[in-house]
Amino acid sequence: MSAQRHTHILPAIIIAFCAITCSSEDKEPVLKEVFSQHFLIGAALSDDVVKNEQGQDAAIVLRHCNTITAENVMKWVRIHPSWDTYVFEPADRFVAFGQQHNMVIIGHTLVWHDQTDNAAFVDAQGKLLNRDAMLARLKDHISTVVGRYKGKVKGWDVVNEALTDEGPLRTSLWVQTIGEDFVAKAFEYAHEADPDAELYYNDFSLDKPAKRDAAVQLVKDLQTRGLRIDGVGIQGHWGMDYPTTENLEAFITAVGALGVKVLVTEMDVDILPPAWDYQGADINARAELRDELNPYPGGLPDSMQTVLANRYAELFSILVKHSAIVDRVTLWGVTDRTSWLNDWPIIGRTSYPLLFDREYKAKPAFRAVVNTATAGR
Repeated sequence: MSAQRHTHILPAIIIAFCAITCSSEDKEPVLKEVFSQHFLIGAALSDDVVKNEQGQDAAIVLRHCNTITAENVMKWVRIHPSWDTYVFEPADRFVAFGQQHNMVIIGHTLVWHDQTDNAAFVDAQGKLLNRDAMLARLKDHISTVVGRYKGKVKGWDVVNEALTDEGPLRTSLWVQTIGEDFVAKAFEYAHEADPDAELYYNDFSLDKPAKRDAAVQLVKDLQTRGLRIDGVGIQGHWGMDYPTTENLEAFITAVGALGVKVLVTEMDVDILPPAWDYQGADINARAELRDELNPYPGGLPDSMQTVLANRYAELFSILVKHSAIVDRVTLWGVTDRTSWLNDWPIIGRTSYPLLFDREYKAKPAFRAVVNTATAGR
């Protein structure tokens, strides 16, 4: 065969080879496009994902997401580890990643009862600060953090998990030092630091009627005070039988009636057997590892992949139905490989709560979610 004939057939060979070896990703629907008429699609990013921008986790995020949330780097204990020290490098890196890729950037979280060092609440003698001193410290933190990212971060989870499942405020150190209006003061300071930023209240188990009603009252209180609040984030750490569709819809409509958005901020779906009757996401809750609570260490069987896909479809169908109110759906992590549920509430389990598996491949749940966007068309 002549060299000339080789040059004629070479492009055809290349095209045929590419067609055979074309990755499934190229044919995979893009979530942010599929849901473009419904809501933003996002993921919570660890610092490892951000630092490894050429990695497979980052590739999934850049392909499918138009919004990102700081998983840990903006929490008080990370960004403000001692009362007179701030550590901005990881948060700066996260924000730069979002800006570089034109993504909606969400800051998480300014005020939380957890992952805030107890030293933040005490004086040099170890005594709890009085109200005025703690308010000054709170304002310094919020002004410094929000002010640094003014005009870059679209919205902030201002207060995280202030309510008990029964409704009343937790008796946290925030309440003990400032009082029950610490929530209002946090929103006030955040708005002062960046008047254009959206401000949210974020919590888990808001589908539970008592907690839902308390969250509604919290929003009303902020509105009565003339304070800005743009949305309520329901974390979406959900299971196979909670929330009920009725309770989830009741939460969405109750918040929507207040004129603010619903945000699903930390979604994952736990298919593993529950360790107890508790339904929530208190990171301090722990249980012992037992074989019956870790039934799929070698991989999720096809039958259970179908069960998980059906549950994801059920939940997303509700979110799509109410997309006039639901503004954002953010998955808490990127793949099963690094999900927090591998170690909560039991350290060492093999969990399967997200849309991408440990090999960075889309699961059946991914396709089930995609189908919800077009089911009504």
